[in-house]
Amino acid sequence: MPETDRYHRPYRWVVLGVYTLCAGVSQMLWLNFAPLLTEIQKRYGVGELLASTLVLVFPLLYVLLSLPAGVMTDRRGYRRTVGMGAVVMALSSAVRIYDASFYALLAGQLGVAVAQPFVLNGITKLVSDWFTAEQGALATGLGTVGIFLGMAAGMGASPALAEGLGLRGALIVFAAITAGIALAFLLLCRENGRATADATAASSSVRADLRLLLRNRDLRLVFALCFLGLGFFNGLTTWLEGILAPNGVSAVDAGMVGALLILGGIGGAATIPALSDRLRRRKPFLIVCSLGALALLYPLCSLGSYPLLLVLAGALGFLFLPAYALLLEMSAELAGPELAGSATGILMLTGNAGGVITIVLMPIVKGDGSSWTPAVVLMLALLAVTLLLSLVVGESFRTRGAG
Repeated sequence: MPETDRYHRPYRWVVLGVYTLCAGVSQMLWLNFAPLLTEIQKRYGVGELLASTLVLVFPLLYVLLSLPAGVMTDRRGYRRTVGMGAVVMALSSAVRIYDASFYALLAGQLGVAVAQPFVLNGITKLVSDWFTAEQGALATGLGTVGIFLGMAAGMGASPALAEGLGLRGALIVFAAITAGIALAFLLLCRENGRATADATAASSSVRADLRLLLRNRDLRLVFALCFLGLGFFNGLTTWLEGILAPNGVSAVDAGMVGALLILGGIGGAATIPALSDRLRRRKPFLIVCSLGALALLYPLCSLGSYPLLLVLAGALGFLFLPAYALLLEMSAELAGPELAGSATGILMLTGNAGGVITIVLMPIVKGDGSSWTPAVVLMLALLAVTLLLSLVVGESFRTRGAG
């Protein structure tokens, strides 16, 4: 089959769709317990730190498993790697149904956390297999829309289902959804032919592949950008309630501000990457994302007007969160299709490492006082360095096939 025909099969949207659902479910399962931590502490008689491990195990295990997941994606193909992650995710979500023990919930969460890198790290390999460079950022952006929708579902649906059906009933619903989507992925996802050829051509030495990737100056900058960007985003979303509380914003209103941040990101992820594809440029949009976040962060963290906060959060999400899709696509373009999975693994490793470090640093920088201003200054510094790096990183757009 001619090379250009491979990139225009309508079935590519089915493959992207079932992958997007898998990625969204992984995020939903991650955040199921985030809005229920107080209830978890009361129900099982555990402390705040132990209860929070239901959520914190995800970025910690991602740091450990991201690189192996990326290498496996390159060696074995994304269908097999993501499919394995989807099966483990479905089985682990079923373990959580046994809600008589906190440690059964934790075991289930550990299983989902192990599966998550193998699911999420497949996006760039899939996109390079099915989509041209002129479609790449849009396809990656649509994949990240699933991630944001899953986050919103995990935060929004969990309390309502737990209240209406009880905790076990809610966990049964989530397990059924996960099993159905995992089955759909296994039945409907297939590779286009490019990924198999790339995996065969890839170097047999993982160490040599990593050295090759890390010798690329622009790739190193992209990894640093992800470290800073996800560090900022995870720090902001984790401590948003505490940051806004001194400004007279209630916990419920802070939750809505966080929801608007994610909803704005969904709109931005469906729009900005498409513009990037149309203009065949990545760098200018990355600069806009960094500059927009730098301009909007301090007003968001310092004002007390609830309607204005909703507008600022939506704008911040719209402008900043598409940078995630752009960085994913840039890493694949710079690494080439043969090593796209490994590059994504390093990217996600550095991003989650940045998230863990920033989440821990922010309360340390804040100190014992009630004001979060020092922590906000830390986030501003991260964004300032992000803007600087986005100005010096090279343009990554490369034609992958006829558009």
